[in-house]
Amino acid sequence: MTYATDRLQEEIAYLAYHFHWPLNDILDLEHPARRRFVEEISKINRRITEGD
Repeated sequence: MTYATDRLQEEIAYLAYHFHWPLNDILDLEHPARRRFVEEISKINRRITEGD
């Protein structure tokens, strides 16, 4: 099973934007770890925008 290139690029851009990590560091992450970081950043952003 392959992971969609567009989705992978979105995750990379999201992590690079928020954490300022280099591309190779992001690509070295296993898929579940990368997804978890994306999910956690999303939760933080929602809390900030919702004022909690």
